[in-house]
Formats: sequence, C-alpha cells, structure tokens
Amino acid sequence: MNSGDALKEWHDHLALDRRRSPHTVRAYHAAAARLLAALGEVDWTRIALLDSSALRGHLAARRGEGIGNVSAARELSAIKAFIAFARTKAGLAEAAAPRLRGPRVKKALPRPLTPDDAVNVAVAVSEDAAEPWIGARDRAVLLLLYGAGLRIAEALALPFDVLPLGDVLRVTGKGSKQRDVPILPLVRAAIDDYAAKVPYTLLPGTALFRGAKGGPLSPGIVQKAMARARAGLGLPATATPHALRHSFATHLLGAGADLRSLQELLGHASLGSTQIYTKVDAATLLDVYRSAHPRESA
Repeated sequence: MNSGDALKEWHDHLALDRRRSPHTVRAYHAAAARLLAALGEVDWTRIALLDSSALRGHLAARRGEGIGNVSAARELSAIKAFIAFARTKAGLAEAAAPRLRGPRVKKALPRPLTPDDAVNVAVAVSEDAAEPWIGARDRAVLLLLYGAGLRIAEALALPFDVLPLGDVLRVTGKGSKQRDVPILPLVRAAIDDYAAKVPYTLLPGTALFRGAKGGPLSPGIVQKAMARARAGLGLPATATPHALRHSFATHLLGAGADLRSLQELLGHASLGSTQIYTKVDAATLLDVYRSAHPRESA
C-alpha cells in the first residue's frame, strides 16, 4: 500500500463517512500525511500499534519546526483519529489507544460586538459594496449570522428553496444535523431585498447567495467585506463574521436565555461548547463595570 492510497481512504472516511467540514478534512489529511512521511512506510498495522512514545517523538519533531501549543494539540487530535482509523483497517479495533495528553491550551473567550456595532457593520458592508445587489447580499448574510446565530458556512450553504422565508428557518449544520432557528423580520426583509436584486436566476437546488460571477458565494468574500467595514467603523480585528454568531449567543444569554435553548439554536453537539458564553457574558459585564463604576473610572 502506498501513502497516496492510504491518504485517499482517510480523506474519504472523513469527508463521506464522518461528514467533517472541509477545513477539518484538510487539517486531518495534512497531519496524516506528515505522520506517514515521518514513518517512511505505510502499513495499517504499524500505524495502528503506534504507542505514546512514538507520538511524543513525532510531536517533538513538529515542535522543532516551530508550531505552538494550539497547533500541537490539533496535530495530536488528528493523529489519534488517524490511528483509530488504522486500527479499524488493520482489524485491531480492540487494541488500546495511545495515551498521551496534548499541551494545555488556554481557550480564548469570544469577543462579541455590541448590538449597535453588529447592525452597523452590516449596514457599512452594504454601503461599501461595488454594486447594490452585492451590498444587499452581504448585508443579508451578516444579519443571518447575528440575527439567527448561523455559522458562515451554514448561511452560504442555504439553497434557494428556503424562499419564501417564514418565521422559522431549517438549517443544516455540522455532521448534517438539522435545527430550526427563528428568523427576525429584519433578517427576512434583508434576504428578500437581496433576492429581489440579485441579477442571476435562482433555481431550486442551487445556492441562494451568489458571487459576483454567479457561482456560490465564498466565505472569503464576506470576510474581506467585513474587514473593510470594521476598519471604517474603527472596530477591532476580532470583529469577524464569526464574531457575529458569538454576539448572537452572548446577547441572548444576557437577555435571559437558558443554556439548553441556546445550545439548540447554535447547533452545538455538547452543552460544554455553549457554556463558554456564560464566561463571555460575565466578562462583558465586568467591562461595563470597569468603565462605568465611579471607583473604577475615578
């Protein structure tokens, strides 16, 4: 077996069987390729039986290349998944997995925008666009992220079939899991405005949001548009499209939403992913306290 065949099987397993995101597939595929290159030969049994010592040596070599804690932790996670796949391929599914803990990674808190900034950046993106329909498109996408808590990939994957919008939108998230999210009148109006202005024919089964040449809209285009808008508004570099989703969650939690409901709205597989927003809200309140309390501002 050569490395190309092994990597193709791994890629197909991730993309088709596990339905991982394209970003995860690329990262895990690259980690497996580095491991196979280091081993010098490709054998499912040998990979399946790699122990903690071998993994520690591989990570040490990667550290020598200059990767930090976050990258090392991701590399270890990807390699462990690849070894588990190799155990299945080699018929050694019952073999013990290597025990090795990754480096401690301090999880950074998301930085939410204020409600005014979230809406203003969507307006600024619209006004800065080269054409009115592109401005309407970008405003609709950003309002979906903030008003409904969608991931950017979820918003851009929406088909034309979702129109006409009602009060609830069914979204397909990670792992092809579906969830229903409420659609605010402001968001619905923005999407209707875009649909009325887009110069391309929108057909059932095709992408709702289109690029300038008519193909499916790329996340990078939205990210660049928001980068220009935040610079014009004097917002920090943390004001990204994904920060709008964080803002949606933080503002709902601050308004009294419970964690379970928030988990469902965000499409989190585990409540632990949602609980980070309790810290975000506390951090936001602390910022307000520090800027407004007489003793702090004196």
